[in-house]
Amino acid sequence: MELKTKINKPFGITYDKNNKVHRWIRQSIIVVLSLIVFVLLWWNISLLVNTAAIPTPWQVWDAFIDLFSHGASASYTMWDHIFASLKRFLAGFILALLVAIPFGLLLGSSKTLHEFSSPTLEILRPIAPIAWAPVFLFAMGATWAPILVVFVGILFPLLTNTMFGVRKIEPNIMDAARTLGANKVQSFYKVIFPASMPYIMNGMRIGLGIGWMCIVAAEMYAPYGGGIGYFIAMQAQNGFWPNVFVGIAVIAILGILTTGVADYIYKRLAKRTGLE
Repeated sequence: MELKTKINKPFGITYDKNNKVHRWIRQSIIVVLSLIVFVLLWWNISLLVNTAAIPTPWQVWDAFIDLFSHGASASYTMWDHIFASLKRFLAGFILALLVAIPFGLLLGSSKTLHEFSSPTLEILRPIAPIAWAPVFLFAMGATWAPILVVFVGILFPLLTNTMFGVRKIEPNIMDAARTLGANKVQSFYKVIFPASMPYIMNGMRIGLGIGWMCIVAAEMYAPYGGGIGYFIAMQAQNGFWPNVFVGIAVIAILGILTTGVADYIYKRLAKRTGLE
């Protein structure tokens, strides 16, 4: 009994999961410890492998400070590369939203359309988005090629999750809405769209991660106008491996930030639609 009390009350403090401050402190400690373990593992692997291609965390940190202080090259700063990738990524992401969500809601609502479209979707969905890069580059040019690769990468997880969300709605809920006098438009706004939101957001989260993979690969394939993918390819070609890892870290940070923004938007929408 005494041992249990000590475990539950370290330093005389009882953890309360309903207390926001306690939860924040707990999460912060877990994040810090996780990052410390990650850095230590990275450092030991770097020393064990002993190759220039895997620099130590301290070498990468020095390169990070140098690149953001003095620029990546005579033509581009690191911020130029970041903004170039971000613009392409956002353009592809918005295009995917405009196509995937309406079509996902439509295909999910109609059994006939779903059955008709499934064979085509199943053929196209497994194709790696980067496989379309040379086609887009030749057909649409260097400006649109990376954007369209991102579009394809985000399109399918967002589309399939939206369709799945609509099809998971209980028929009884739709019948109840009709019984209460809701027409098709009202049923869409009051039932179908709000009920599908968690699935749409899940598809968006998956798509955001895939989208950042796509933009880096596309910019390596079409190295025009800067971008993080272009930066990584050029630094690797010249053997500046700490700089390569800086580019990788920047992509990770951008991915975390965009996912965080998406989560924030979902929470705001959830409160407005009564999902929370």
